Amino acid sequence: MDTEVLDLPLSRTANERLHALIPGGAHTYAKGDDQYPENLAPVISHGSGAHVWDVDGNRYIEYGSGLRSVSLGHAHPRVIEAVRRELGRGSNFVRPSIVEVEAAERFLATVPTAEMVKFAKNGSDATSAAVRLARAATGRTRVALCSDHPFFSVDDWFIGTTPMSAGIPSTTTELIASFPYGDLAATEEMLARHPDEIACLILEPATHTEPPPGYLAGLRQLADRHGCVLIFDEMITGFRWSEAGAQGLYGVVPDLSTFGKALGNGFAVSALAGRRDLMERGGLRDSTSDRVFLLSTTHGAETHSLAAAMAVQTTYMEEGITARLHTLGERLAAGVRDAAEAMGVGDHVVVRGRASNLVFATLDENLQPSQQYRTLFLRRLLAGGVLAPSFVVSSALDDEDIDRTVDVVAQACAVYRKALDAADPTPWLAGRAVKPVFRRLA
Repeated sequence: MDTEVLDLPLSRTANERLHALIPGGAHTYAKGDDQYPENLAPVISHGSGAHVWDVDGNRYIEYGSGLRSVSLGHAHPRVIEAVRRELGRGSNFVRPSIVEVEAAERFLATVPTAEMVKFAKNGSDATSAAVRLARAATGRTRVALCSDHPFFSVDDWFIGTTPMSAGIPSTTTELIASFPYGDLAATEEMLARHPDEIACLILEPATHTEPPPGYLAGLRQLADRHGCVLIFDEMITGFRWSEAGAQGLYGVVPDLSTFGKALGNGFAVSALAGRRDLMERGGLRDSTSDRVFLLSTTHGAETHSLAAAMAVQTTYMEEGITARLHTLGERLAAGVRDAAEAMGVGDHVVVRGRASNLVFATLDENLQPSQQYRTLFLRRLLAGGVLAPSFVVSSALDDEDIDRTVDVVAQACAVYRKALDAADPTPWLAGRAVKPVFRRLA
């Protein structure tokens, strides 16, 4: 692939076809071509391991695979073998399959802080079910979500709080409160402002910053003191932080937690897990409380997706995948930081996050986040054969991939330095800047 010029004529045509038929040109906004430099949004043909190929025939080292879901690499042999074995046995029946109980047993053995689990196909269904369950259990309607975390659900209770709130009545968002991550005093003040109103606190237990010492335990105490349900959204932290999620790593047990993404290595499966007494409110054995319509999905227990989840968990446990993700991420972070520093942009291209879940920030001459400089940086990465909306690693990467990525980053940082010296990145953009996902107008 030419490191100076990248032309994607077939991808451009495919993007036009996508937009003509699919609102937004993709089935996930974070995969939209507005997230990439103009005319440089590759449309993928296939993937293997840590690499993907676009319809133009270019190969890329890929990061953030499947929005962090493909943590073992594409078409992982153990996962594919497990899926193929189930496909020949049927995927959906009129009664539960034995695979469902096997998958539940495997999950609860992997995440022993939970007592029951119910599977679904996407994270939004699981988090919304957790919120519904918390409201039913507490008899309260107000939900408190962490304002520093970018996404919880496609459902109205969350999307109504974003700039893309069109179509959502204000009566829905009036029932939402918020609290900042890492600030127990502010959270307690919020709870005091809404006495006996908050059904739950929902947050990601960790993101690009580690929880301050005692923070998660303090939240646990606040939830108990104020009678609300503590929900950990472990869509990202699940498996990447530890096989048992952030709750297993930090030793703080939520009432409910949700898992997805890495759970299926690209296959559609998510999970709501938690305390038995809460989860049974959505079951058939609690005759003392009104029933909660917890999760009921036609495809929630497809046998091949559950087989994929079991294979993923087995692979993580037997092959030490979480440790490998951290090792790869540490090598990548060190290399990127050294490259940026060597090119004089160490304060402008900033790698953040846990080694297994790295993101990067692109800052302008005033050290402010810049979509223009992000566009410049992405253009150079793509030209060098690196597809990286983030630096989130998969275990399929090897040292050669990391070293190649660092070389491409160094080339990108050299151009970044030129743009900073000119105090204007525009000449290096060749089109519009990339855009944030959540915005009011297209």
